[in-house]
Amino acid sequence: MSTPKETPLMEKIVSLCKRRGFIFQSSEIYGGINGFWDYGPLGAELKRNVKDLWWRSMTRMREDVVGLDATIIMHPNIWKASGHVDTFTDPMLDCKTCKGRFRADQINEIPCPQKPSKCVNQCEGEKTEPRPFNLMFTTHVGPIADDDNVAYLRPETAQAIFAQFKNVVDSSRVKIPFGIAQVGKAFRNEVTPRNFTFRSREFEQMELEFFIKPDEVVHKQHGGVAQLGVDGHPGEPQPNWGWQLWHKYWVEERIRFYEGIGLPRTSLAEYWQSKEELAHYAKACVDILYKFPFGTQELEGIAARGDFDLAQHQKHSGKSQEYFDQEAATKYVPHVIEPSAGADRLVLALLCEAFFEEQTTDEKGKTETRTVLRFHPRIAPVKVGIFPLLKNKPELVAKAREVFETLRPSMNVFYDEGGSIGKRYARQDEAGTPFGVTIDFDTLGENGPDLKETVTLRHRDTQAQERVPISKLLGRILPLVS
Repeated sequence: MSTPKETPLMEKIVSLCKRRGFIFQSSEIYGGINGFWDYGPLGAELKRNVKDLWWRSMTRMREDVVGLDATIIMHPNIWKASGHVDTFTDPMLDCKTCKGRFRADQINEIPCPQKPSKCVNQCEGEKTEPRPFNLMFTTHVGPIADDDNVAYLRPETAQAIFAQFKNVVDSSRVKIPFGIAQVGKAFRNEVTPRNFTFRSREFEQMELEFFIKPDEVVHKQHGGVAQLGVDGHPGEPQPNWGWQLWHKYWVEERIRFYEGIGLPRTSLAEYWQSKEELAHYAKACVDILYKFPFGTQELEGIAARGDFDLAQHQKHSGKSQEYFDQEAATKYVPHVIEPSAGADRLVLALLCEAFFEEQTTDEKGKTETRTVLRFHPRIAPVKVGIFPLLKNKPELVAKAREVFETLRPSMNVFYDEGGSIGKRYARQDEAGTPFGVTIDFDTLGENGPDLKETVTLRHRDTQAQERVPISKLLGRILPLVS
């Protein structure tokens, strides 16, 4: 993976995010708080679209996945069983020269945040010895803040899924193989948050725990375990699949998802962790990486976790996590394939991928820079901008409001009557709105009956325009943004 670094492109993206209301520094009027970010009007829509599309693809469009929405604070023994209390740490050290605090494994990547002149921009001052730093935020449950009431803000959403595994099985009539999906907040007290929203202390995860039969059960039931074949998607799941094929299946499914929302394979990379890099319980892990302006970094990890998590909770809780498989006529602790993605990282990747600048020259010869966010229509915060050609013509305004009300129940639309039509187009281009609808005098039939009750539909990326009857406008746009 390449080394992160600040880039002029990233600075432009950060500036645009604040200027247009995508992302703001949390608590900015008080000087901000490092590692925390707020999503403005456009950012909130963008992030919600991302989460909704993930949820739809994972649950609504599948018969083998159900959902869960668990609490942020859970019993502290969950984090003891999972290993987070004892091992969820980063190596931390201090610089005696600048008094800064850093992750020891990233010391050469991070400029000194306080006194770069003393540390020559790469922390060359005298350092303390690295020491472990637990990343979980600690809190207390109840009125007394003592050791007996310690609790933690969850550092991941996955453990709640494992803790509720039996309840889901008993209440939902699901059969293995099946998955449990969850979208929710997680918290990690990162030593050095950086790269805008990429590494934050509060973030949202989109995680799936997909439970499968152990290979030995598959072998016993089907006389063997299917082996990996050619590269690429392995196709529709089969009863004799073992963990390797299920793992490959989910890697390919997740890449397909990214392609479907505007991240092409050329902007992505797969990183297959070596045996030395894997967690002790993992059989395999693939990181799906995105080529950010500051370096190629992880969007999502797809791990084959074996039965580690359920077995740990069975051991620590004393409650059986075995599943009785009627088809195989046996009991076993299921194994798990875990696709785990960051919603905030994905939003940042989509912003980076969509950002585009070009030089334009108007009819007077004036050259300007046109900034466009080329979001895929499915994830764009606003789908259509509605513009009356002139705001001082009541007939145009009334018809524009009529079109606005026609589209609004089906998609997020924005009405704008301020400034020239060119400036309104430019504002929506910068917000990533894929379509613009202009209501003009042709719409009113003033230039002949042929164009009456039609509007101009403008396409953001090509700037092409077409006349569309108002009666057909919803049918024309809706398939493009759904």
